[in-house]
Amino acid sequence: MTINELERVRALVAPIASDLDLDLYDVERRSNVIRVTLDTPPGSESGISLDALSLATRLISREIDHEDPVPGSFTLEVTSPGLERTLRTPAHFLREVGKEITLRLSGHAVSDGEPRRLDGVLSAATETDITVTTDDGVRRTVAIDAIDKARTVFEWGPAPKPGGSKKQNGKKQAGKQNGKKQGDTSSGKGSSNASKHKEKQQS
Repeated sequence: MTINELERVRALVAPIASDLDLDLYDVERRSNVIRVTLDTPPGSESGISLDALSLATRLISREIDHEDPVPGSFTLEVTSPGLERTLRTPAHFLREVGKEITLRLSGHAVSDGEPRRLDGVLSAATETDITVTTDDGVRRTVAIDAIDKARTVFEWGPAPKPGGSKKQNGKKQAGKQNGKKQGDTSSGKGSSNASKHKEKQQS
């Protein structure tokens, strides 16, 4: 898929995302899969719901059927970024300022003996570079085009202490099950996604 084809897909998806009060996080091509990633707007208290993803999938699939922006056969996937989201574009870094991230620099961007991996808090971002503050307080600014891979880091809470009573354990387990059920239907955080497989044949 060419850049122009990706831009055509983005142009079709952006108005749909806007109408649903969602943020078009990314559009990318991986092999024969066109992946559209949607999210709630920056600063939202909750992630995208499965209902919203399902509705967006139907609308996007219908629009792509009608406009046919990409020749050949492909699979359309509409998904959410997940708890640890990939950072590729300046917009991605700008919306995640203040978050813990990990990144790997491209080989040409590091000197001999210098580590390629950098972990810390994304303390600043512009259209061209980012600043990461490491755990020991060192601030390092790197160009975005010098980054090979980057993602946010989700900090999991502490594991429950062993040795609780059966009654307490049962109560906690029930709470987890209820939380999972609610997440599947409304919260849409993390792994919630909706996929639509669309085979498009060249004429």
